[in-house]
Amino acid sequence: MSTFSGARLGAAAISAAKFIVSKTGLTPGGHQRVMRSGAIGMKVGMSAMYDHFGARHPLTLIHITQCNVLQVKTPQRDGYSALQVGSIDKMPKRASRAELFHAASAGIPPKRFVQEFCVTPEGLLEPGAAITASHFRPGQYVDCTGTSIGKGFQGPMKRHGFKGQPATHGVSRAHRSHGSTGQRKTPGRTHKGKRMAGNMGGDRVTVLGLMVMHVDHVNGLIAVKGSVPGHRNGAVRVRDAIRMKQHLHNEALNLPVPTLAVTPGESVYPDVEWADTSEIASFRNPFMPPQ
Repeated sequence: MSTFSGARLGAAAISAAKFIVSKTGLTPGGHQRVMRSGAIGMKVGMSAMYDHFGARHPLTLIHITQCNVLQVKTPQRDGYSALQVGSIDKMPKRASRAELFHAASAGIPPKRFVQEFCVTPEGLLEPGAAITASHFRPGQYVDCTGTSIGKGFQGPMKRHGFKGQPATHGVSRAHRSHGSTGQRKTPGRTHKGKRMAGNMGGDRVTVLGLMVMHVDHVNGLIAVKGSVPGHRNGAVRVRDAIRMKQHLHNEALNLPVPTLAVTPGESVYPDVEWADTSEIASFRNPFMPPQ
């Protein structure tokens, strides 16, 4: 077996292991994770905060509202455990009959955005159950998925970060082009997947390992550190971080399983919570020399 074939098999095995972890929560080492449902929010915009050292950190605000469970999938009936979650009520006249009956079975209005989250049996909820911003805790890590902003047709320098060609020394009217796209007579073609000019943006993008810095339980807002794909008012899928190191960090925070049931007029937590940056190792003093 060639080295190339062995590398491809190794990559396929890693992809299969990641797929199993994301669907069942069972790691290759035999550790069974507790997988909770995620939520669907709307991107409000960006802000910033200062930590206890005075360093400035960018934040993305996500509004979680009208987020309910549409359908529950169980291993006995469907072969796996999952929750179908919908967010943002849709006008009944703009919904199809299938959407109306599907939402009515859960006792909620039809939804604009619908996503499915794989969970373990402990993370199952009843149809119609609400998922609010209190589902997440300050200091935990989440993965955010959105649709990136469309840029239209772009060249290889902007789309892929190509260096470009020289400004002088014989180069004429091809300074930003990608140059040759193939080889010689063998293989005599341009390989599929060759990075070239083309449509940029408008893709489903997932950003892993964003820390929740702020939770506003009253207004249904969470603020994550860093940027999230998409434009304002775009739908964002938020779930607990899947990477092992960040998952173990979340386990130490005792996240509410399956979710935190909030009764109107009552609150388990303060109205607004911030992550304590002094206790998080990733926040280091910017004025100290690197070690």
